[in-house]
Amino acid sequence: MKERILVVDDDAGLRESLELFLSQEGYGVTVATNAETALERVAEQSFDLVLCDVRMPGSDGLELLPQLIRRAPGTTVIMMSAYGTADLAIEAMNLGAYDYLTKPFQPSEVVLAIRKSAERERLRRKSALLQRDVVHAVGQQPIIAASESMVALLDVIERAAEYKATVLLLGESGTGKEVLARAIQTQSNRADEAFVAVNCGAIPENLLESELFGHAKGAFTGADRARRGLFTEADGGTLFLDEIGELPATLQVKLLRVLQEEEIRPLGETKSHQVDVRVIAATSRDLEADAASGRFREDLFYRLNVIRIDVPPLRERERDIPLMVDHFVSHFAETLGKPVRSVSHEALQRIVRHTWPGNVRELKNVIERAVILARGESLTPEELPAGLGSETTNPLDAVHDLSLKAARARFERDWIEQALARVEGNRTHAAKLLGISHRSLLYKIKEYGLGRADG
Repeated sequence: MKERILVVDDDAGLRESLELFLSQEGYGVTVATNAETALERVAEQSFDLVLCDVRMPGSDGLELLPQLIRRAPGTTVIMMSAYGTADLAIEAMNLGAYDYLTKPFQPSEVVLAIRKSAERERLRRKSALLQRDVVHAVGQQPIIAASESMVALLDVIERAAEYKATVLLLGESGTGKEVLARAIQTQSNRADEAFVAVNCGAIPENLLESELFGHAKGAFTGADRARRGLFTEADGGTLFLDEIGELPATLQVKLLRVLQEEEIRPLGETKSHQVDVRVIAATSRDLEADAASGRFREDLFYRLNVIRIDVPPLRERERDIPLMVDHFVSHFAETLGKPVRSVSHEALQRIVRHTWPGNVRELKNVIERAVILARGESLTPEELPAGLGSETTNPLDAVHDLSLKAARARFERDWIEQALARVEGNRTHAAKLLGISHRSLLYKIKEYGLGRADG
């Protein structure tokens, strides 16, 4: 089916030449001489794209643009003007135009702009379909998964959800480990039962035992009444232990006993009682290295590590980023009552280029900020934080010694340092980033004096 284009321009010569040229290119072309006629044409039929002049008698193109978008949502609009200025182009983009052409232009420029807009619309529709499919696949959790690593991860979650085995989620801060834990609960036979989450690193050690297991009245100073612990609250459901790597050593022993015997004993009580709890743990630490070094109990690590899921950082999920941007834009536009519908090509490029050290959490915050600041229906680079997406990483910038051997060693050392910094010292994840074995990484850490290599 031919793409339908509406040309709106009061210049008869340009209008007729565009109609002739675009028809020869295989497009279905309709013309209008002013804003009023254009709105009549839009009411009569649907168009894939509108080419609209800015300066026209009566209502000009910038006044017509919001009406076109409102009356024909999903239609791409490209503005044209002989008075091309950066401010005018920005204003048109903020009002929802996809592109801006300055007259006079070559026919090839028009065709290129149309093809770019068609490709963008194709990708947008494909992204929307992918996102809907993925969200549906994990129940009510808005998890975006177009990248191979996330598709594989969701497959593991789907297969593991129905079993009670403990799950260990490993990944950097902000990668969405709690969202994945809730997805496991949603797809399990415990979906209608309690999901209880606790951050093991956020509660003082002297209170954490009582928080987890409960206490009897009078168990300690200030315990003026009995209290149920989180294990009891989660009975029949799921307990999510976030930042499990921060669990104090004394409680590691007690947690191991609970996992093995499926019973708890509140502080101050003499009898234990059974609990039926599915435990999901998560950490941003290299728990395997901590277990090997003695910082974390090795037997507890293996008890938690029944189903291990390594959550990839956002920078390794480039295919997911545009989908996540669409999701967050729609979400915040709705919740904040803003008319934002899309993201400009330039803004999306900057977003994809950014390394996202804060992962999904950082992306969500950036999009929320951008939607709040947005003046039109499309997010532009002006709404993004200064410098976002401008990072360049070249470890040879400061090299002065031109010896290939020295340069290679310097490059390798710097690259390993960057990988370790990116994953907050998690050597297992750093080895995956670098594409080498964990043993090789430990050898190189020792060789370059980057820290202890005994983990």
